[in-house]
Amino acid sequence: MREGIQVNGEMLRWARESIGLSIDEVVAKLKRKRITNEVVEKWEINEYKPTYVQLERLAYEVYKRPLAIFFFPEPPEEISPEESFRTLPEIEIEKLPSRIRLLMRKAYALQINLRELFDGRNPAKELITNYISFKTNETVAELANEVRQFLGVSLEEQKEINDAESAFKFWRNIIEDKGVFVFKDAFRIDGYSGFCLFDDEFPVIYINNTDDHSRQIFTIFHELSHLLFKTGGIDLRQDDFISILEEENKAIEITCNRFAGEFLVPNDDFLNQINDSTVTPELVSWLADSYNVSLTVIYRKLLDNGFISNQEYSEKTQEYSEKTKGLDRSNRRGNGGDYYKNMKVYLGLRYIETVFSRFYQNRINRDQLAEYLGVKQKYIDGMENLLHTRRVSS
Repeated sequence: MREGIQVNGEMLRWARESIGLSIDEVVAKLKRKRITNEVVEKWEINEYKPTYVQLERLAYEVYKRPLAIFFFPEPPEEISPEESFRTLPEIEIEKLPSRIRLLMRKAYALQINLRELFDGRNPAKELITNYISFKTNETVAELANEVRQFLGVSLEEQKEINDAESAFKFWRNIIEDKGVFVFKDAFRIDGYSGFCLFDDEFPVIYINNTDDHSRQIFTIFHELSHLLFKTGGIDLRQDDFISILEEENKAIEITCNRFAGEFLVPNDDFLNQINDSTVTPELVSWLADSYNVSLTVIYRKLLDNGFISNQEYSEKTQEYSEKTKGLDRSNRRGNGGDYYKNMKVYLGLRYIETVFSRFYQNRINRDQLAEYLGVKQKYIDGMENLLHTRRVSS
């Protein structure tokens, strides 16, 4: 039997629990006959020792942690889901999949990167979360108008954008101009559209790239409204949990949904567009295309304004949800694509340019460059080539 490595069993248990895995799931991921539940349990109480190869697999494949961390005397300080998503009830936090917990860690690491790259000060001339916040005497429509004025984008300009993909790139660039960095990734989990992490200097939004672009746009503004409340948040497809929230948190979640809908589809303009028209599938599709939003947003507007019943709303949104769920899964299956194109979409060209600029200024070395980009050394040249392409915010 191979000699084991003397690691801290407490760190093994912490790494497993922090990513939301049970011992059964760890055993299933390791896929080794000799590694049973008992073996993993005994690793965590220092009765057994994993081999170096086993520890490598635990670190890099299962827990997604650097190997060195398992030799620490105690767990490092990290932001927790409870701290990040205070409006999410405990029952939903307990259900957070390991994939979402991992993406939270990545988002938090990017937040730290931003602080280091910009010497602790947000580069935006006007950080939106410093200038705008919810006021108790302000309606959602008034807030949406205030944000639109701050962003400097008229409704007419919004409507001139040809498609949802172009609209997402446009909004991402505008939001980042105002100090909120937007990152993306393939969530590979049904029901989770995005989340945000609040910070006084570097608030970030993290978007599910496998959602269709119209849904991604809604998520940006749902999460932006959380940041205006100066709290983190998460955008779930099913928001039944709102009914069990305490009053203050319930009000925040309801307002965030309403804000996103009102900002993207101002009610006064929506009613002018409807006028006396009969509500048909063709009209709904035209309205969704006009505002570059999902059909769900339009059906919600129709419901709120009394054009359709609750039953019709449920039927139509369920139908749309099933259709887009199939597309999301298709996107996940085909997520390989061009590695560098994916990285450009995930990190955003603004972030990539910032990292390389620090490298060109000799403020970071090549190892740090790779670390900030989250890539291996062999991919750096390919990442650099992205800077020579025509700049579009992805």
